[in-house]
Amino acid sequence: MPRGDDFAATVRRHHPEGVDGLVDAAVLDAAALPAVKDGGTVVTVRGYRGDGTGRVRVAPIFVRGYVEAAAELDRLAELAGAGRLTVRVAGELPASRAAGAHHSLERHGVRGRFVLRFG
Repeated sequence: MPRGDDFAATVRRHHPEGVDGLVDAAVLDAAALPAVKDGGTVVTVRGYRGDGTGRVRVAPIFVRGYVEAAAELDRLAELAGAGRLTVRVAGELPASRAAGAHHSLERHGVRGRFVLRFG
């Protein structure tokens, strides 16, 4: 799905009642909340705590807090490998091009995330 101001409207076109939950890896924060049905959950990756209404549960996590969480990261890899977690990949790059990938993400024209190859 495209990210941006019309994200929630796009989700609602496909799921008129809203989705049960979502992970806001695009850091849409408040703009992601309308996509979720009442009582649903939004997991945010940079600490956003919600709009205060309590209509949806907002579960903030900090990506940096998972750098050494091998079991949790292995579980995510398992879910992705089984097709139960869809990951949109914008491209695969050598780690030496990480700065350029980061700049591309800051310009907001990239759909997905970059996979960096080390070694």
